[in-house]
Amino acid sequence: MIQLNSNLSIIDNSGAKIARCIKVLGKNSEASIGDVIVVSIRKATPHKRIKAGEVHKAVIVYTKKNTKRSNGSYMKLGINAAVILKDKGLPYATRVLGGIPHEFRMKKFKKILSIAKKPL
Repeated sequence: MIQLNSNLSIIDNSGAKIARCIKVLGKNSEASIGDVIVVSIRKATPHKRIKAGEVHKAVIVYTKKNTKRSNGSYMKLGINAAVILKDKGLPYATRVLGGIPHEFRMKKFKKILSIAKKPL
């Protein structure tokens, strides 16, 4: 689960590398896969569009906490990761550097699935 002040890796080519959660959007104080959060960029690569210190929305892709799937199995990944979003819910980047869980098919983020390498 992602909560306030959790650090996240950014797995797209937008230029951001590490972000910190500053707000969980929605009713709960914790966010899981597919939830939208507000992040502050902590570390970024030079000469890219996103700079350190900027505030953006992001969708959570991976969590360290176990996530129950619809078939009864559990999915656990080793990192907390997110993808940066633009204002209308579209991804900021042109590529997602990693697999995306198939739970995204039920969410409204179809564009992230289409630019990802492979589903998990």
